[in-house]
Amino acid sequence: MKYKLDPEEQEILDAFERGDLKSIPNVQQEIELTKEAARNTFNKTKRINLRLTEQDFDLAHIKALEEGLPYQTLLSSVIHKYLSGRLTEKP
Repeated sequence: MKYKLDPEEQEILDAFERGDLKSIPNVQQEIELTKEAARNTFNKTKRINLRLTEQDFDLAHIKALEEGLPYQTLLSSVIHKYLSGRLTEKP
């Protein structure tokens, strides 16, 4: 079956076929983070207002961009992990 690819998709396919793409070192962690984000997307949610310092707000946006997530999803995930006891400090 032939698919019509946009230029970005074609570029990715070409890089894959050339063997230029490499797996990231923490691929399993990234997969789990993505799965959790997907699960959170389909959970019923409540809207809240949350006040953050400008610095924390900016840091949340930066971290979300690094993770490829909307910042609301990132913050929701951090809060959920903390409340469920799964958020741990780095040694």
